[in-house]
This record gives sequence, C-alpha cells and structure tokens, in this order.
Amino acid sequence: MTSELRYRLKEQAIMLALIGVICLVYLSQLVFGDAWFLSSMVVPNQIVASWNLALAGELDLRSFVPMVSYAFLHGGFEHLAFNMLYLWIFGGLAVQLIGSRWMLIVFFLTAACGCVLHVVMNADSPIPMLGASGAVMGFEGLYLGMVVRWRLPNPKIWPMAHAIPPAHLAALGIIGLVMDYMGYLGGDLGVAYSAHLGGFIGGVVVASLVVPRPRGL
Repeated sequence: MTSELRYRLKEQAIMLALIGVICLVYLSQLVFGDAWFLSSMVVPNQIVASWNLALAGELDLRSFVPMVSYAFLHGGFEHLAFNMLYLWIFGGLAVQLIGSRWMLIVFFLTAACGCVLHVVMNADSPIPMLGASGAVMGFEGLYLGMVVRWRLPNPKIWPMAHAIPPAHLAALGIIGLVMDYMGYLGGDLGVAYSAHLGGFIGGVVVASLVVPRPRGL
C-alpha cells in the first residue's frame, strides 16, 4: 500500500465508515425484509400528517426521523451500488475540501432537503421512499456550488491515475440532474426525482451560503 493511498484512506475514514454502515443496513434489509424497516422510510402522507399534528401542538420528533433514516435504505443491489459509487466520488471530494465533519453535515442536511421536496410534491402519496440518492445529489450540488464560488484545484480521486478538472466533475453532476429531469418527463414513477432535485438544490445552497472556504485556497 502506497503512502498516498494510506493517507487517503485515513483522511476519508469517516466517509468510508458511512458507506460501510449503509451497506450493513442493506444486508439487514435482505435478512429481515423491507417490512422490518418500513417505519424508517419516508411515506409522504404520514410526514404531512405528523407536520399537521405538530402545528396543532402535538409534536412527536420520532415521526420525523424517516426524513434522514430513509437515506440508509435501498431498494436493490444496483440502487445501492450506484449510490455508493457516487457517494465515494463526491463525498470524498467534500472531505478533501471541507473535512469529514462538514461531509456528515451535508449528508444529513441534503437528505432532509430531498425528503422535504419529495413530500411537498407528493403530499398525498402512501408510497414509501428510500435511498441515499437525495444526499448523493446533494454532494453533486455542493461541488457545483463550490466550483462556481471558488477556483478549486484539480482533485485526484483514487484509484484514477490523474487529477480531473473541477469543471468536468461539476458537469457530471449537471448531466445527472438533466437525466433525472428527462426521466421525470418520461413518467418513470419508480424513481423519486423530486428527492434528487431537493438534495441537489440543498447542496448548492449550502455551498453558496454556509460551508467554509476550502482547504488550501
């Protein structure tokens, strides 16, 4: 193992642990079945009902836990694999630029943003929603916002041999958003496009207003 690889693994240990936890949760889904985790998924009409009760003075914080816990659940191996791949890329970039603590903040915050927009756009739906896609798109939005706000260095993402221009990675996030929009227009109801959009917007806003100046700039 090279010294650079050891450094990267140490630097990104928390992000890799997050990926590990999500993978373990998926294995638990396979063992116990999705019904076991139904209370951890986002069911829009239930979130709306909990919000209405909160406005009426009957706040139960436990009913809002699914707004972030859904991001640890996945509907299949392909769903998990693609989300973890992009989390590794864009989450790793967040760690390099602003550190592990901010990476975790962005993960939970953009997951919640994805949930909020999904619930707003599907308020009457009883269909559960799950997956880390909203948070993953949040990291893509975060990176895009940081590219626009600052002149970032060319990042190197292991195991790629060469550094990649920031504009190319930002364009990858935009392409993903465009593909989501095309899928939405195509009527693929099996994908929570509104959660993707909510997470992406949340990431851009966090990059524009909240996160500190990246390291080394």
